[in-house]
Amino acid sequence: MLKAVFFDLDGTLLRFDENKFLKMYFQLLCEKTAKIGYEPKKLIDTIWKGTALMYHNNGEKTNEVVFWEAFQEEYGKESLNDKPYFDSFYSNEFRALKEITEASPLSHEIVKETRELGLKPILSTNPIFPMVGQLTRISFLDLKEDDFDYITAYENSSYSKPNPMYFKMLLDKFSLKPEEVILFGNNDYEDGDCASALGIKVYLVDGYLIRSEKAKGNYPIILLSNVIDVIKEEMKNRA
Repeated sequence: MLKAVFFDLDGTLLRFDENKFLKMYFQLLCEKTAKIGYEPKKLIDTIWKGTALMYHNNGEKTNEVVFWEAFQEEYGKESLNDKPYFDSFYSNEFRALKEITEASPLSHEIVKETRELGLKPILSTNPIFPMVGQLTRISFLDLKEDDFDYITAYENSSYSKPNPMYFKMLLDKFSLKPEEVILFGNNDYEDGDCASALGIKVYLVDGYLIRSEKAKGNYPIILLSNVIDVIKEEMKNRA
């Protein structure tokens, strides 16, 4: 029986070009943080360092702790006092990124209908942003936190994709078996190989696919407009 649907966010439900996103994201963040003395290049390098450590997190600490430990190594322990300033960025200036996303009601409808079908919609976006950043991005789709049963963020996660333990954490949290879940993503390695390693069936949503030389699996590619039909078919097949 199908019980839950895992949804990736960036490039899947939230439709945008990753390169445009990164360029605008860092531009906005550097503009804000320059006001309190952060030099752009060092800040970006530090963020990438912290992100890499979150990607390789082994589960002993949350991604939040791992990131801010790396940040303090570069800027000193007192830099932790600036965390609220960074959080304010994700609830304010970060919203400008909406302008580079596709305007479509489809993703909103998909999440709502998943719940109406009696399934758990779970946002399995890579937990390398704070929750406030995840909530800002889903607001671009006119969605709220309680539209999902769970949203991964750096505060509540100790693994990241492409580590299969990331998806195992979600399965364990909701007492789910792999055959009770499907995943919709856009990355054949971070979504596809990561989830299928546990036996979760994966569909890739076309439009903003990310291909990796590391990927080993081949996954069916569908349109965003086909997601609900696929869910219904999977429900029927697993009844």
